[in-house]
Amino acid sequence: MSDESSAPRTRARIPSRRTPSRRVRHEEKITVYVTADELFDLENVRLALRRDYDVAVDRGRIVRAALAAVLEQFDAAGTHSELVRRLKDT
Repeated sequence: MSDESSAPRTRARIPSRRTPSRRVRHEEKITVYVTADELFDLENVRLALRRDYDVAVDRGRIVRAALAAVLEQFDAAGTHSELVRRLKDT
């Protein structure tokens, strides 16, 4: 009898390339609480994107792009992904 609970689960759908949503009406919503420092860092990234790269986006779009990147990397690397490593370290 094997212990299936310790084996990593596979995802049913593995997209070839994740892309963040653009300026569209989003039907789903989540609330994420962040520290003051995390919000400050996010705002600094937004301003740096605008200043240094001529990319004018809102914080939500940055978060969606980061989410797409981390999920794509998780799909590719699974157990060895940055997401798993960071969550195991907490």
